[in-house]
Amino acid sequence: MEFTIQKSKIRIVKGDITEQTTDAIVNAANRSLLGGGGVDGAIHRKGGPKILEECRQMHTGQWSGGLPTGKAVITTGGDLPSKYVIHTVGPVWQGGKQNEARLLAEAYANSLRVAAAKGLRTIAFPSISTGAYGYPLEKAATVALKAVGEALKEQSSIAEVVFVLFSEKALKIYVNKSREFFTSD
Repeated sequence: MEFTIQKSKIRIVKGDITEQTTDAIVNAANRSLLGGGGVDGAIHRKGGPKILEECRQMHTGQWSGGLPTGKAVITTGGDLPSKYVIHTVGPVWQGGKQNEARLLAEAYANSLRVAAAKGLRTIAFPSISTGAYGYPLEKAATVALKAVGEALKEQSSIAEVVFVLFSEKALKIYVNKSREFFTSD
């Protein structure tokens, strides 16, 4: 499924984020930036030690207390096909009453800002916070699609955003939710 917002394309595909050839992929990281399970673990495993080393430097430097929820930072892509990895921390689902939607939207928007500031043109996102952090998939898809659509109006240098969903269920939810926000090409 493909959509256009101003000059930016949004695609929704089923696949493995670690195999994307976009300029950057987004890592649904934990606060420590030092790897974990799910998408985070897969990116660190496939990307190799260079990503972890850069994350360690940030963890002992500016982000010694951990990267705050909603913020985003960039590292090399290491051994990944993508040249860069943008690490962002999504919120842990707590029933929807702890600003989870705002924080999740910030994770997407800040990732796009980091990409634009680096001069990147293409970026791939997983479904942030819907794994171990427990964010309900339908609610997360709504927030993600709306946040990216709004952010692309500010970040006109981004040519393409790809949502890379790991399961058929997630793909169907994102495609169905996308119809609420975008007109397909």
